[in-house]
Amino acid sequence: MSNYFHYVERLGIEIPVLDVDWEAYPSEVRVEILLRWEQIRGAIPDRIMKLEASIIYKQNQLDREDDFPTSCRLNSEIADLASIINDLHLWFRVNQDLESKTHH
Repeated sequence: MSNYFHYVERLGIEIPVLDVDWEAYPSEVRVEILLRWEQIRGAIPDRIMKLEASIIYKQNQLDREDDFPTSCRLNSEIADLASIINDLHLWFRVNQDLESKTHH
């Protein structure tokens, strides 16, 4: 099953890597991929919550920070975390697309 997934350190999850069209995979492989993806997908909300907690922590630091370069660094880190959260939300929705393709 690891042939169909690749760990993305930035996101902290594995994502599907499909080399051919979804319909080209045998149905039993598609089921295995969907089951594995559902496990990964189920962990995404927890990952997002941890990232949100980091953002809140950094925002609190930023509220008390007087040093401009440090403020810029914190802003950049917050933006990076927000970008990761956005990408995780997009990956979370991928399941709906895969399931609809399976039922055709």
